[in-house]
Amino acid sequence: MLKVRIFSFSYLQGGIPADDSGNGGGFVFDCRFITNPGKFEEYKKKTGKDFDVKFFLETQTEMPEFLKSVYSLIDKAIDKYDSRGFTNLIVSFGCTGGQHRSVYAAEAVAKRVAEKYPNVLYEINHNNLK
Repeated sequence: MLKVRIFSFSYLQGGIPADDSGNGGGFVFDCRFITNPGKFEEYKKKTGKDFDVKFFLETQTEMPEFLKSVYSLIDKAIDKYDSRGFTNLIVSFGCTGGQHRSVYAAEAVAKRVAEKYPNVLYEINHNNLK
């Protein structure tokens, strides 16, 4: 059975998560081009799991368009990996602090995997959430 491991991380604090599955990698998406909610005082102490940060990312940034592209790639990979009997896929999202954009993107992909692929296991790890 395919297991999709989804990570959010900070490029400044730990970097890209290691792949301990023995497969040597997976997808790594850089979210730093998306407007950073952490630059605004009202969002600094919040995360990509908080409603107002999610609303900001969904309505004031390129996040929805970015995720459409990500979903297209991830869906193809999951379909092929699953049909070929692969057991591991890693999908990682990085941003500056690993708190807002990457967390939001990782949560969105986890939700999509859970809804679209009930036969696929997934886990989510936020490497830099405080």
